[in-house]
Amino acid sequence: MAGCAARAPPGSEARLSLATFLLGASVLALPLLTRAGLQGRTGLALYVAGLNALLLLLYRPPRYQIAIRACFLGFVFGCGVLLSFSQSSWNHFGWYVCSLSLFHYSEYLVTAVNNPKSLSLDSFLLNHSLEYTVAALSSWIEFTLENIFWPELKQITWLSTMGLLMVVFGECLRKAAMFTAGSNFNHVVQNEKSDTHTLVTSGVYAWFRHPSYVGWFYWSIGTQVMLCNPICGVVYALTVWRFFRDRTEEEEISLIHFFGEEYLEYKKRVPTGLPFIKGVKVEL
Repeated sequence: MAGCAARAPPGSEARLSLATFLLGASVLALPLLTRAGLQGRTGLALYVAGLNALLLLLYRPPRYQIAIRACFLGFVFGCGVLLSFSQSSWNHFGWYVCSLSLFHYSEYLVTAVNNPKSLSLDSFLLNHSLEYTVAALSSWIEFTLENIFWPELKQITWLSTMGLLMVVFGECLRKAAMFTAGSNFNHVVQNEKSDTHTLVTSGVYAWFRHPSYVGWFYWSIGTQVMLCNPICGVVYALTVWRFFRDRTEEEEISLIHFFGEEYLEYKKRVPTGLPFIKGVKVEL
C-alpha cells in the first residue's frame, strides 16, 4: 500500500491537501486571464506548468505526492465548475466532473481528519481497481458518443437533476458514516480486530448496517443518471449491486467473528440499507 513515509504532525496532511486542492481549484480564475488577452490554451498550459513548478518548489516527497494529487483533484473540480456554466451540451458532464473529483478528494480529507492512522495515498481512491477505472472510462465514452449523435438525450435537465440529488444524498450519507464510525472506518475490510475496534450502532448506523456502502451505491448510480447514460446506468446498477452484495457478506463474516452475539443482535434489528441485500446468512 502506498503511504506517507514519515508521519507528519496530526492534521498536517488534511491542511496540506485542502490548501493544494483550493490552489488547483483556482483554475476558476482562468477566464479572467483570457479576457485580459491571454489565449485559452496558452493560458491553461502556463497555468498547469506554473502549478506544478510551485508544488515542486514548496514540497518534497512524501508531501509532494499528497499535494500533486489534491491539486489535480482541485483543478478537475474547477474545470467541472467552468464546464457546468458553459452554454453547451457538456454542462451536465461538468456536474459529473465536480461530483467525481469532490468524492475522491473528500475520501482523503475525511480520513485525514477522522482516522489519520489509516491514512495513505490510497485514501484518495484514485487507484481503486482496474474495474473501477474501466467503468469510469466506459461512462465517459458513452456520454461522448451519445452527445455527438443524439445531443438531445443529454439535455434532459430534470433527469440530470434527479441524478445530482442521488449523488448529493449518497455523498452526504457516506461521509456521515465515515465521521460516525471514526477510527473504526477503514477503506479495506479488516480481517483482524484491533484493540480500539468497537461496534458502531448509533447515528446513521442505527438506520443501516452499511451506510457507507449505501451512500456509494446511490452515488455511483446517480452519476450515470446525471449523465443520462442509459447503457452505463443499467450496467452500473447491476455491477455495484453485485459488488456490495459480496462485500457486505465478506465484511459481516469478520464482524461476527469480532463481536459475536452483539453483532448478530444488531443484524436482526437493522437492515443493510442496500436493496435486496440481507448480508451473510447465519445458520443457527
